[in-house]
Amino acid sequence: MVFALLRRRKRSLRQEVAPIPYGAGALDCVVLDPVQLPMHRAEVSVRDLNGQEVVHGQTDPHGRFATTVAPGAYSVAVTAEGFQPVRRAFTSTEGVRTSLEPVGMEPAPVPSMPAPGAWRIDPDHTAVRFISRHIGLAEVHGRFNRFEGTLWIAENMEHSRIDVVIETASIDTGVKQRDEHLCSREFLNVATFPYMQFTSERFVHRGGSRWTVQGVLNLHGVSRNVSLGTRYLGIGTGIMGETRTACSASTELHREDFTLDWRSMLQRGIAMIGATIRIELDIQAVPAQ
Repeated sequence: MVFALLRRRKRSLRQEVAPIPYGAGALDCVVLDPVQLPMHRAEVSVRDLNGQEVVHGQTDPHGRFATTVAPGAYSVAVTAEGFQPVRRAFTSTEGVRTSLEPVGMEPAPVPSMPAPGAWRIDPDHTAVRFISRHIGLAEVHGRFNRFEGTLWIAENMEHSRIDVVIETASIDTGVKQRDEHLCSREFLNVATFPYMQFTSERFVHRGGSRWTVQGVLNLHGVSRNVSLGTRYLGIGTGIMGETRTACSASTELHREDFTLDWRSMLQRGIAMIGATIRIELDIQAVPAQ
């Protein structure tokens, strides 16, 4: 099957070759995964000898990347999440199509996991941000400034737990009048719901440093299942010598899932924040004392 795929890909390359622009050379490369199948959406960066990026793109569903560049010497860097980067050098010659040997990707080493036990989320080195649309045009960026949480690491990482509580009145978009409106009954209603809470007891490994943390978000008096796409960043040491672990995570929330009536607000001319909100988290945790 693999050989058949390679033959079909070679035939498609012959059929899809475009003419090389005057004064330029062309580059073709194919990126393969560890079992020699085409790798889709691998990142490819072409740089000149000064380190300046001249082309950036992704491989197509056949694992192919093709471009044209001015004559000269270049380096190609191929990267993909969970795989070790690969670098190649090539020389572009005017009117010549240069084909690199197939680029085989190998899995990257898995970062060391934090030690089992309780870890406290460090609010001084953690950010809870959100992004939404303002009346369907520009984006509104904001954050929550007060929160706390604990991560319990199990012997088997997939059995770990997390509990995070966020103070809703700590919302901060950089505009006082807007923040006061967001705290009102029409939005977060912080007087009635002073906190939102996320809890999870299911960590799913997606390969490499990628995880999905599946849990329940309680917001505005409503509980909904939420999945956080998470990238584990490993273990490090802080300036005081303390051990730290870090990750980044994101998800997308729909306001109406939490009874924040977007359509009703639109009818009244209140279109401050869009119906869909993207949540982005940068988290650091230290061993609980």
